[in-house]
Amino acid sequence: MEGFLEAAFLKERIEARLGELLPSLDQEPRRLYESVRYSALAPGKKARALLCLASAHAVGGETSDALDAACAIEMVHAFSLIHDDLPAIDNDDLRRGRPTNHKLYGEAVAILAGDALFAEAFRVALRSHADRSRAARATLVLADASAALVNGEVLDILSEGHEPELPLVQVIHERKTAALIGASCEMGAILGGGSDEEIRSLRGYGEHVGIAFQIADDILNVTATPETLGKATGSDAERGKLTYPAVMGIEKARAEAARHRDEALACLTGLPGPTEPLVQLARF
Repeated sequence: MEGFLEAAFLKERIEARLGELLPSLDQEPRRLYESVRYSALAPGKKARALLCLASAHAVGGETSDALDAACAIEMVHAFSLIHDDLPAIDNDDLRRGRPTNHKLYGEAVAILAGDALFAEAFRVALRSHADRSRAARATLVLADASAALVNGEVLDILSEGHEPELPLVQVIHERKTAALIGASCEMGAILGGGSDEEIRSLRGYGEHVGIAFQIADDILNVTATPETLGKATGSDAERGKLTYPAVMGIEKARAEAARHRDEALACLTGLPGPTEPLVQLARF
């Protein structure tokens, strides 16, 4: 219970700091920044940001060392969700139980809100630590992960309707999901002052957690209801998307998620700081 209370406290810190870093509604054009804040401050787990903070702590740093970087990661994630929901890609009407950005603000403003968040993320990342070399290194990690995310999204779109193939599914989700989650942990470890070995371990942890998370999300798209999930379900099968359940069935997909969870937990051995939050996040 203590770990979950700590996660809730850190989530509040992330949301408060994110609100400070985002452009205010005093700026023009107001409608753009309403759209930006609507998505970036939407209710959610803030899992990537929490992983960033927990990784900084796990290498002996302070969570405050990585707070702004965690917010930059959330900006990139919010940008990707806005664009992912657009009619040209997934055409979703709901995100986290609320209307998607383009349903409220129109497609043009939604696209530009995503662009604005992406640009702001790198401004924040470059100023995320007093040690400029650490901030620059973390920003390069975020840039690489963002490129992988876009690459994975394109592969996901182009592969719709294709015969399910495990190697292609793995590549798509390694890039589309695991890259940013792995980067979240790597950035936290860098900004927390971790050694190269510790940074590599936390990157590996994040990548395994990312695949486990994606498999769980794929399964929920098949088994959950829109009311419980907060977004459309059954959409992956309708679009012919390549997913783990489509390739191996639900039960084998669950076993694969558990394997990646266990691989993630093994990566935490020997870290100098507290790892219980990372253990709980992986199991969750």
